[in-house]
Amino acid sequence: MQLDQRGDSAHSGVMTGHQDDFSHLDRAGRAAAHIARNPRLTVNIVVGASILLAWLLLAAMAIRGAEARGSVPGDTLLRGLPQLPLPDFLERFFALCLSPVPLDASLGWRALALIAMWFLMAIAAMLPSAAPMIRTYCEIADTARIKGEPVVHPLVLVAGYLGVWLAASMLFSALTLGVHAFAESGEIYDPLLGIAGALALLVAGLYQFSGLKQACLKKCRNPFSTLFSNWSAKPIRVFRLGVVQGIWCLGCCWALMLVMFAVGVMNIFWMALIGLFTLIEKQTTGSLPTRLAGAILLVWAAALLVISL
Repeated sequence: MQLDQRGDSAHSGVMTGHQDDFSHLDRAGRAAAHIARNPRLTVNIVVGASILLAWLLLAAMAIRGAEARGSVPGDTLLRGLPQLPLPDFLERFFALCLSPVPLDASLGWRALALIAMWFLMAIAAMLPSAAPMIRTYCEIADTARIKGEPVVHPLVLVAGYLGVWLAASMLFSALTLGVHAFAESGEIYDPLLGIAGALALLVAGLYQFSGLKQACLKKCRNPFSTLFSNWSAKPIRVFRLGVVQGIWCLGCCWALMLVMFAVGVMNIFWMALIGLFTLIEKQTTGSLPTRLAGAILLVWAAALLVISL
């Protein structure tokens, strides 16, 4: 009977509370089996490694971008860092992302590179703020597993969450391509760039005071009700749960991502600041951090607009 249950669980793609015996494996095999059997440990390793890798790639890209840009906060420090040798495909990827002028590449390749760049920024800056959701799901899953109930792996939930940000990365990529197209045609001048940056900051600042922002933030801060009320042992439904939580997160943070167009898309210091703020915003109660950030963005937008005009 236990073998039949184990086989059914394997075919259904879910995990139960059954403890397998891995004593016949060597030390490395037992360690790998323990990681695979422990979904909380697995998701922590995968998510942590993904965030670290995203930051390393973005830092390497920012170092190369600092050499070509003008005076942007943090570029002086970046120029002093060594440029480590990288594989040719990464160098090509960085060039496609950083250059606003036509390169020896089709529009499709440039679009794919920009999508990957924005997705890396989402992983680096937004995935850490999803920690409460992932932790809550793991806690509910642990309770279900102790009862012997089947549980879908938390990485399925994370995949649904990141799927939303991948879709958002496509939209941000299209916007970036539009800015590049204007720059290539010579129709963008410094005052116009300043006005566009001020408008981005204005939208981001005003959104911090909106009811939609507060509604999305409330859902992000309290994922338990959504996860518990929609709990399922079917992977597709858990994936949809991740999508729902990703939509709430996007509703919280899409306007803040517009700030990157005002400070420079590859400004890694502002990217880190936005990521840190979203993490703090979702971990705290009350609206003070949100409204304070909104006020700062509005003042900044007004100042940039005056300077540009």
